[in-house]
Amino acid sequence: MTARRRAAVLGSPIAHSLSPVLHRAAYAELGLAEWTYDRFEVDEAALPCFVETLDDTWAGLSLTMPLKRAVIPLLDEISPTAEAVEAVNTLVLTGDGRRLGENTDIPGLIAALRERGVEKVESAAVLGAGATASSALAALARICTGEVTAYVRSPERAAEMRHWGERLGVPVRTADWTRAAEALGAPLVVSTTPAGATDALAAAVPERPGTLFDVLYEPWPTPLAAAWSARGGAVLGGLDLLVHQAVLQVELMTGRAPAPLAAMRAAGEAALAARGT
Repeated sequence: MTARRRAAVLGSPIAHSLSPVLHRAAYAELGLAEWTYDRFEVDEAALPCFVETLDDTWAGLSLTMPLKRAVIPLLDEISPTAEAVEAVNTLVLTGDGRRLGENTDIPGLIAALRERGVEKVESAAVLGAGATASSALAALARICTGEVTAYVRSPERAAEMRHWGERLGVPVRTADWTRAAEALGAPLVVSTTPAGATDALAAAVPERPGTLFDVLYEPWPTPLAAAWSARGGAVLGGLDLLVHQAVLQVELMTGRAPAPLAAMRAAGEAALAARGT
């Protein structure tokens, strides 16, 4: 009999997470009947205790906010990708009990763009700042040959984005959020803002837009994404990112590759449709 293996997603809040849907779909497609994937509401204070309870039945954890940085001191090793942005979204447990930290958001973002034919761009714009924006900059450092402009709401956020640009080796210029409509003329626009933040920009979508990557998946489409698509521009959403980063997580935790991208995407789409999104 195959030994039971466990994995889960942790975060706070976590009830909305689609990760269980995606990972369970992968296990079903791969014939991993003894694998389970759950969700747990865990905040920064509770994280160390939770990690200490993991036994040899556990294969790994997916980590969402606010745990991506809080988990780092609890790890034995962190990948260069995760270290570059000081954010871990994947904890993999090895056979000898070591805890390895990885970031699949960055290669997941790159893979999602590559799937849509975007492999190199001359310039790009990032809407917003914060953890997701730093991951976007790390991805853009690999595919953008020129300058990235980040549109932010405060001098403090601007300084943070310039810091990440220097750290990641990508030239970053910052502009105030009041000029965010200018971002829409870039060949690639990555929106990392909360729901509603870009709604007012929908009316400013240019006649011939490039590619928009809006990392939200609920509600979907956002007004900006809908307006962009109506103008004939290419649009990627949060589900694209979520699926591609989950594919990499499944491969890391199970050791089985390739993970079933199509089945995972179909499960995600069905789950969102059931929610009415």
